Amino acid sequence: MSSSLSRSFLFVPANRPERFDKALMSGAHRVILDLEDAVAPGDKSAARSAIAQWTRRTDAIVRVNGADSPFFAADMEMIRRAGVTRLMLPKAEPGALNRLVGLLEGKCDIIALIETVRGYAELRSIGKSGLVSQCAFGNLDFGVDAGVTETTGELDPVRLQIVLESRLAGLAPPIDGVTTSWTDTAAFGAAVGRTKALGFGAKLCIHPAQVKLVNEAFLPTADELDWAHRVMQVAREGQGAAVALDGKMIDAPVIRRAELILAGAMQNPR
Repeated sequence: MSSSLSRSFLFVPANRPERFDKALMSGAHRVILDLEDAVAPGDKSAARSAIAQWTRRTDAIVRVNGADSPFFAADMEMIRRAGVTRLMLPKAEPGALNRLVGLLEGKCDIIALIETVRGYAELRSIGKSGLVSQCAFGNLDFGVDAGVTETTGELDPVRLQIVLESRLAGLAPPIDGVTTSWTDTAAFGAAVGRTKALGFGAKLCIHPAQVKLVNEAFLPTADELDWAHRVMQVAREGQGAAVALDGKMIDAPVIRRAELILAGAMQNPR
């Protein structure tokens, strides 16, 4: 599946290689092997070895430790030796991004994880750098750094800005951050719905139970498909003239929205 169609990104602790294949079977569009938060300092060396062995037969994403951490150099040495081609950089800022790229050999898709106020302030520079393919929102760390406690939508203005800057830079639609609960399906469904409404193209998952809900949430609903088909029918019948549907004007932006809904249904078959 191409990155543009990847909706669910599932984190797996890199020191738990027995979970790697299970993650691939979960239905997640992308698997992220996490060397950072999920792995204790004493386990990082073994985790690197596990990644090096497993990534020879898969294109999993590796989240390395931060560029300012004492583990970063060893992470990057493993990345070069193992030929990893997809990376996630935590606490992404221009300086950290430049340091990462300086240690790479060959082409690599980089996801910039926006987790700091400084990284947020440098969004335009990060997006326009030509170094990243996509941004992701590290909402938990960002909330701590910003001093904001998120209960519902307190960080949505930040989310929207990440979406807009990604669009401006011509990047893939960004990936929204994690939701820590996987047992409250109603709350999780509401969170993913908000993610989609804000213009994100995907969501980070921390448990396999979240994957199916994310994949389904990004599909057009039956009501959306019905509306889109009716819009396109009315537009065809109008042959360029001004038309209306359900008492509302149908103009070029509305038609484009209908086209995008139908295209999404074709790219993500039920």
